[in-house]
Amino acid sequence: MKQILKAAWLIGILLTPLLSSAQNAPIINSTVSGKVVDARTKEFLIGATVTIKGITNGASTDINGQFNLLTAQKLPFTVVVSFVGYQTKEVVLTDNNVEIQLEDAPNQLDDVVITSRRRQESAQDVPIPISVVSGNRAEDAGAFNVNRLKELVPTVQLYASNARNTTLNIRGLGSTFGLTNDGIDPGVGFYVDGVYYARPAATALDFIDIEQVEVLRGPQGTLFGKNTTAGAFNITTRPAGFTPSGSFELSYGNYGYIQAKGSLTGPLSKKLAARISFTGTQRNGTFYNVHTQLPINDINNIGVRAQLLYTPSDNVKITIIGDVSEQKPNGYGWPVAGVVPTKRAAYRQFNAIIADLNYKLPYSSAFERIVDLDTPSKADNNLGGVSLNADIKIGNGTLTSTSAWRHWQWTPLNDRDYIGLPVFTISSGNSVHDQWSQEIRYAGKISSRLSGVVGLFGLWQDLKSDPVQTEEAGSAQWRFAQSSTSALWKTPGLFDNFGIRTTNRIQSTGLAAFGQLDWALTDRIHILPGARYNYDKKVANYKRETYGGLQTTDPALLALKNGVYTNQAFDTDVSEGNFSGQVTLQYRAGRSINAFGTYAISYKPVGINIGGLPTANGQTLLDLARVKPEHVNHVEFGLKTKPSPNSTLNLVVYNTEIKDFQTQVQTPEPGVNRGYLANAEKVRVMGVELDGNIRVANRLTLNAAVAYTDGKYVSFKNAPVPLEETGGEQAFKDISGGVLPGISKWSGSVGGEVTARGNLISLKGNYFLGVDAFYRSSFSSSPSPSQYLNIDGYSLVNGRLGFRASSGISIFIWARNLFNTNYYEQLLAAPGSAGHYAGIIGDPRTYGVTLRYTF
Repeated sequence: MKQILKAAWLIGILLTPLLSSAQNAPIINSTVSGKVVDARTKEFLIGATVTIKGITNGASTDINGQFNLLTAQKLPFTVVVSFVGYQTKEVVLTDNNVEIQLEDAPNQLDDVVITSRRRQESAQDVPIPISVVSGNRAEDAGAFNVNRLKELVPTVQLYASNARNTTLNIRGLGSTFGLTNDGIDPGVGFYVDGVYYARPAATALDFIDIEQVEVLRGPQGTLFGKNTTAGAFNITTRPAGFTPSGSFELSYGNYGYIQAKGSLTGPLSKKLAARISFTGTQRNGTFYNVHTQLPINDINNIGVRAQLLYTPSDNVKITIIGDVSEQKPNGYGWPVAGVVPTKRAAYRQFNAIIADLNYKLPYSSAFERIVDLDTPSKADNNLGGVSLNADIKIGNGTLTSTSAWRHWQWTPLNDRDYIGLPVFTISSGNSVHDQWSQEIRYAGKISSRLSGVVGLFGLWQDLKSDPVQTEEAGSAQWRFAQSSTSALWKTPGLFDNFGIRTTNRIQSTGLAAFGQLDWALTDRIHILPGARYNYDKKVANYKRETYGGLQTTDPALLALKNGVYTNQAFDTDVSEGNFSGQVTLQYRAGRSINAFGTYAISYKPVGINIGGLPTANGQTLLDLARVKPEHVNHVEFGLKTKPSPNSTLNLVVYNTEIKDFQTQVQTPEPGVNRGYLANAEKVRVMGVELDGNIRVANRLTLNAAVAYTDGKYVSFKNAPVPLEETGGEQAFKDISGGVLPGISKWSGSVGGEVTARGNLISLKGNYFLGVDAFYRSSFSSSPSPSQYLNIDGYSLVNGRLGFRASSGISIFIWARNLFNTNYYEQLLAAPGSAGHYAGIIGDPRTYGVTLRYTF
């Protein structure tokens, strides 16, 4: 909250010059008038915007198409005239009472400009598989965070039981599936305005004033500072500008949904501009906790972003950005979705255990949206930072320096057993993280046929417990831990308030040099070689100490307690350096055809286990602390086409093979808090992706994407057994040939919007109807394939209907999950492997209304 107040104070400071400059505006001493009409029908265009080019004065046309410009300028001068559905036009006014005629907008798609290769260029010209979602499209679709964005980009997968435990993957690769282990780096880069966000919790936060999201698929380590073996999110926010403008939005919906957004930009002086952006979202919980008799899993988010733009000359642009976001939901807690019969003895099965404890689940289906959790849920997620970016034009290119500091604080409280019994009564992995990053790169033309980018990158991270992380058992733990028929298990108070307090710290250093060239052998043939050197070092300190429970010196009772929690401490470090690179051959058969093929070798950095290690014969298996780096071999072929000026159609085929694949595995030991990391010998992911857009008759736009993804373990001979095989003769098994978790073989999205001109009361503009549909087929929700932990395929449909006035006012109603589909996003086995598992359930049908105003 203190960070929010500081941000509000900063907003006030930055707004003061804006308001002051408005009060000191020059005296207006003349009026220039005219009319704006349809060039074909000569109909008056009501609400068209007429702005004097180069300055801020402007006006809108009235019901007679008339505009009146109050200005100190003398004729002649140039005005810019715009209206929804028409081509923007520049006109030199030489006299009063002119008539300006606007033509219908051309029936073609707008060119999508991207910056992923550190320069502005068309997405269709770039030899990279890339999906682009504009900020306006995301806002209209209600995609205010990455989790909702995945419904628009079917090659993206995101799984989260809470903000910390977030897996962001592209093509099924990137991060381990399951609870987050802090000792490895994500394979999907997440960048906002050029700054790398190291913590996966950042993906849970609301977008703040987003201009565009570019999703790059496949290794991108020769373009970005942080190595990205699976792809990257390149997010740009709306910049500060010298022309005053703003937008405000307010939404209301069911479940008490309220969302407010605002943004304001303008000049502070001739060379200094500012932008302030705000977002806040609240929604009641979609589940009901019968234990507390309160809703749970609500939304309570707030975020502020401030920018300063300084342009001391035409060749220098300096941007300072500060942001802070805060989430304080009552959650997250999940219901039991099912029970798996394990290979343990009958008395160790979940149903037998809860029957002995006289407990019964108060619901028969997880889709009743009822939970029974005896531990209060908490998931406070705070993230913020400051960055300084300088762009300096030198020769035929731009030298860019990006310096950033980011801070993350995580304060959770979870009920890890998912039921109303005091089994695991406290699970609180409090963490605090600081990161510092520095990137210096130069991008530009070397000659008429050679261009490229070269850079240096450094990332320093410090992640530690805040100040301790706590796991605690309760009075029912004895029955879940019971592994024999000995009467000692029933010793009163044996496990009551028995737990561990953990202090841990991991300090990471990542250094890299990278570069990529674009060499035009001919006007049509380009070769793009790239190279990268990585050096990574991680230093880990881990110590946990037991407390509570029955205080005894009886060796037999101590042995029972040690079967649940034990003391453990280790200090270790790992380091690794490697070279990687790629080469792309691009052939432009014409302005409408762009073909390319890429071969890439990439490495995901060395990892280290920091969530506790398994034991054998009472000894810590320290050799499991080091997790070998992944070695990625990637091949892809792509074809980008424009069959007509109003359509695009793109195809990509790829094959990715990974040696020493970093994966998350679970163990029956409760003391291994988040499972532990291991290497599978080899995995392979291959697929085909097809996407396209079309604009019809200037009133209908359609887009579609479909992806086929096949991922499997080529070799994983020492994998943990799935939940149903717990308690069998073997604790590990060969799962070679099994499917990778989290990957649907088929996924796709289709969307469209149709518009029609009309009036709403006295406003003139366009009515619109938009629909987006998303589908994914079934997928495994277990690192080792399980016959029980599979999620059925599902479809979602979202829609919106409303009116956009040319004056900048929009109003529309919307609905998400229109058909109220029940579906799981993830299934999670409870710790201790008793056989029950929780279901992370997607949102039910939500609906509401949004009012937006831009100027």
